[in-house]
Amino acid sequence: MTSPPDNPSSLISEDTRDTAVQRLQQAYAEGHISHEEMEEGLDQVLTAKTHSELASVLASLPEEDAGTTSTIAAAGGRIKRRGAWRVPRILKVASAFGKVHLDLSRAVIEHPVVDIELQLGTGRAKITVPRDAIVDLDALHTGWKDTLYKPPRSSRPGGPRIRISGTMGFGRLKVRHARR
Repeated sequence: MTSPPDNPSSLISEDTRDTAVQRLQQAYAEGHISHEEMEEGLDQVLTAKTHSELASVLASLPEEDAGTTSTIAAAGGRIKRRGAWRVPRILKVASAFGKVHLDLSRAVIEHPVVDIELQLGTGRAKITVPRDAIVDLDALHTGWKDTLYKPPRSSRPGGPRIRISGTMGFGRLKVRHARR
């Protein structure tokens, strides 16, 4: 087992650990893994210290059911998610007017790849991703202003891949990595 990295943001929270335990138990209950595989996986999850150690245990499990797509929509006003919220596999965000702020820095991210689809009319959008995340903006179309994103100088392996797609009308998207 490797020692924990110097970066404390890559350490897993108890909420993330609990979610991983639930996924293992669900896979066993549905017959996807044997009792021995569940026991071994639980031991690895309970002793894991980083997201990459946890991801290696969960990688062999089947994808979660259809409940992994969510939509957040507002005609006007603000859309804001921050703190310890569970990020679905596919997140669709639609707003005609207003600001969007998604903070994934302390969110529970259970999937190695998260797709965020933006459909924004006017207004700004800001997305804060975990420090070790890999951001892909290739499928995002901007109409008026360019996206502001500066990749980190060095990245640590094992972080989630955040793919941002969709359409930005009259507004700007700013993506930044969390500092902690």
